[in-house]
Amino acid sequence: MNQFWNIGAALLAGLGAAAAGAQPSSGASIYTCIDAQGRRITSDRPIVECLDREQRELGPTGVTRRKIGPSLTEQERAALEAQRRKEAEEQSRLLEERRRDRALLARYPNQAAHDAERAAALAQVDEVSAIARKRLQELLQERKALDTEMEFYQKDPGKAPLKLRRQVAENQDEMAAQWRFIANQEQEKRRIQQRFDAELAHLRQLWDSQRSPPAAAPVQAPATAPNPPAMR
Repeated sequence: MNQFWNIGAALLAGLGAAAAGAQPSSGASIYTCIDAQGRRITSDRPIVECLDREQRELGPTGVTRRKIGPSLTEQERAALEAQRRKEAEEQSRLLEERRRDRALLARYPNQAAHDAERAAALAQVDEVSAIARKRLQELLQERKALDTEMEFYQKDPGKAPLKLRRQVAENQDEMAAQWRFIANQEQEKRRIQQRFDAELAHLRQLWDSQRSPPAAAPVQAPATAPNPPAMR
């Protein structure tokens, strides 16, 4: 960006010098143009926003004295457009960030509201995990019954009925699936805690900025008048 403004300053200096040499002594010039955003700009000197396009020099009565063509090379115009896009993207990012902050403050006006939503999110995960744990207990009871039947085939489990062996395998697979599900829910709880922790740290900054009063201008002490001379 410094490079762009250095180029712009040099070009403006050249334009200003040219304008000063070309304009008559009957009055100051006015410069006008339409910039890349379609805005009409007027100034008492060559306009930096219109270095890449034509601008007009007007006399005091509004009559066009001359037209000033684009003052940038193709490469400089490309660099200028790239810089403008970068600035527009940054501006959009800042606006979106402010919008999200406003939405966050509206949703969580204080820490109590944020804590309540954290607790609700964690409770929802616990509720789902509780269902899985209950199912796991049922599977453990089923496994005990299956193991009792398998005791008759301890010496040669291969002689157990196919249906019994299939039930044992299905029970084992479902228990493993329930354990995986419970482990995933524990990971989800950790993600929720991390998200709310990061959110709370940002919210505390926003809350503090709301509570902080604007800095007051320094109060200057009134000037004291000099003591009158003593009368003799």
